[in-house]
Amino acid sequence: MKNALYLFLLIICFNVNAQIQKVEPPFWWTGMKMSEIQVLVYGEDISNLQPKIDDSRIKLTSVDRVQNENYIFLNLEISKDAQPGWVEINFYKGKKRKYNYSYQLLKRNKNANLVKGFDNSDVMYLITPDRFANGDSENDELPEMKEKLGDGNNDRHGGDLQGIIDHLDYIKDLGFTSIWLNPALENNMERFSYHGYSTTDYYKIDPRFGNNKLFKELSYKASEKGIKIIMDVIPNHCGSEHWFFKDPPTQDWFNNQNNYKNTTHNREAVQDIHAAEIDKSEHHDGWFVETMPDLNQGNSFLSKYLIQNAIWWIEYATLAGLRVDTYPYADKDFMSDWTKAIMDEYPKFNIVGEEWTTNPAITSYWQRGKVNHDGYVSHLPSLMDFPLQSALTEALNDDFGWGKGFVKSYKALANDFLYADPFNLVVFPDNHDMTRFFTQINNDLDLFKMGIIYYSTIRGIPQFYYGTEILMDSNKNPGNHGLIRSNFPGGWPGDQVNAFTGSGLNKNQIETLRFFKKLLNWRKNNEVIHYGKLIQFAPKFAEEIYSYYRTYNDKKVWVIFNRVDKTQVIDLNHFEEVHNGFKSGYEVLQEKKIILNDKLEIKGKSAMIIELSK
Repeated sequence: MKNALYLFLLIICFNVNAQIQKVEPPFWWTGMKMSEIQVLVYGEDISNLQPKIDDSRIKLTSVDRVQNENYIFLNLEISKDAQPGWVEINFYKGKKRKYNYSYQLLKRNKNANLVKGFDNSDVMYLITPDRFANGDSENDELPEMKEKLGDGNNDRHGGDLQGIIDHLDYIKDLGFTSIWLNPALENNMERFSYHGYSTTDYYKIDPRFGNNKLFKELSYKASEKGIKIIMDVIPNHCGSEHWFFKDPPTQDWFNNQNNYKNTTHNREAVQDIHAAEIDKSEHHDGWFVETMPDLNQGNSFLSKYLIQNAIWWIEYATLAGLRVDTYPYADKDFMSDWTKAIMDEYPKFNIVGEEWTTNPAITSYWQRGKVNHDGYVSHLPSLMDFPLQSALTEALNDDFGWGKGFVKSYKALANDFLYADPFNLVVFPDNHDMTRFFTQINNDLDLFKMGIIYYSTIRGIPQFYYGTEILMDSNKNPGNHGLIRSNFPGGWPGDQVNAFTGSGLNKNQIETLRFFKKLLNWRKNNEVIHYGKLIQFAPKFAEEIYSYYRTYNDKKVWVIFNRVDKTQVIDLNHFEEVHNGFKSGYEVLQEKKIILNDKLEIKGKSAMIIELSK
């Protein structure tokens, strides 16, 4: 009966409100800290009408009209004791009511603001939805969507949310506890729409991936399996096919709105004390590419729009985190307001920003708690640790000698004093924009395993890209993004190799899959790795032995790397300050007990993880 009534109301609303094309946010919740909201209404000449609300639950505090008469902004205040239900918004022309719209207030989940964000106990599995698994072939091509399927690297391939839902058990069994999902919002672009970074509707899941309800179902079913969902968002830009790019509300809704200019990508201008003002503006006001118009977050209406949109999705889908694309490209003061508003609403939440630089002084500028030279205050909890990623890849691939090898990753960690919270950084070997890790280390399986062990045990929150667990590479064209984001084998009907079942995998792939499962499931239940202090010992260049300890309460884990292709003997007296009193240990990977006397033998090109015991 309720469903029938709801359908009836929608039909009435549609018929009466033919003029109203968009209302965003489409609904809100009672009991939110953000109880004063801005509602964008879009429709032909809508600003010539006078909106009115006669309902004690919502007060229409003011109305803002802008240059474009197709827009009107309603400022609403939701009462603290408001009950869920429908609120009528009437639009008048003089004394005559022309249209009405039923705006819905939903009951908030009482524990929504207590949802725990991703943290050091998690391991992220990064998925590009179009390339992981096709769970519903009926949504592969749709009449209203411009781009159809193709078989090229940069075409749409048909992966979707249902494909992820169907394989949540695979992800859970591997030991992953969170999924970072590349953007899933509508990208109704002519070409290159598969990656999701050209949003054309901020309140709608791309129908070729599913719909909003299915996205919510993904979050719910993942949560049942102990997996958190992290949504990829892009406050910096949208797609050139977005409806409000084609008909902007104001003349400054976009930077360089009528005169396309590409960004210089000179991100360092943000922090540079010597920077010319033109260098700053050419960076943050320029477009990322010609099909991605640069949003002007200095516009107060747009700023509010983007803040509300992020909070809307968190509340709607019970998200555990956001990953923010191109973080330093947006207006930095807006990003401070954006993150603060989210963290005020969800104090236990987490947000990770992308600042692609190998300079930790630049990365650390953006982290919450950092005291910056220019007084800039950030509220961003986490960042992607690109400096460490670069250092470790160089270390593994390096030749031998003074200043070579592991000393590079050692020195990178020595810069942790720059960060307000180095343990709340996301560490990773690669991602959707980078050459596959197996290709980075020249398909050397031993070095590959050393890298995976490093990222799984070092300080921070590990992230691995889908397919890393089966040695997916990008050897044919290392820098080609479409190839980097290749289909996951087994995700499409007719695949000869099925990684979900193990069918058709070669010996090395099977070995690596088992290695991942053992390592990550061990990490999942190890509080020493989650919360332990990090103590690293400088590598000696002649030996290329590098090691660090994680210590928590009275527990200790020792991680040791030998990059030389021969067995070496380690003098344990050098490490006495940490493992004093610990006489033995359990080697996790080999599953055997080890006696710690004066010497320890480690095989060539290998790593050991030892849980110390007295």
